Amino acid sequence: MSLDTIDRAILRALQRQGRISNADLSAKVHLSPSACHRRVQRLEQSGYVRDYVALLDARKLGVSTTVFVEITLQGQSDEILEAFETAVSRIPDVLECHLMAGTADYILKVVAESTEDFARIHRQHLTRLPGVAQMQSSFALRTVFKTTALPV
Repeated sequence: MSLDTIDRAILRALQRQGRISNADLSAKVHLSPSACHRRVQRLEQSGYVRDYVALLDARKLGVSTTVFVEITLQGQSDEILEAFETAVSRIPDVLECHLMAGTADYILKVVAESTEDFARIHRQHLTRLPGVAQMQSSFALRTVFKTTALPV
């Protein structure tokens, strides 16, 4: 399925306001409500819209410390990679895990209440991950810019 300009406008609007009503969305993209609804359904069924979520405020939830952890593994066999990925996916404080090209094998995005809480996460979870040879943590001082919206 290829996307036309209206599909792209729908996707941009949904990324910014996932709870927009069909009536408001159809007005925004200049379609009738029924045509807009059909397009949204098609975009969902085709997998362009994967899910609808609520974005929560980390500060209000008490997890305002963000730490990026670079992980280097002892090796890169399939068994080591799979064991690491399975284990890291079970740590609730890890928001993202990316397999990297470059000096680190993985980069994790971890949230914590404080530096002391991160020390706990490090001690109880990160140091127990299988296959880890080296870890380096960098604390974010301030979030300058953050978005979940993909360029459409």
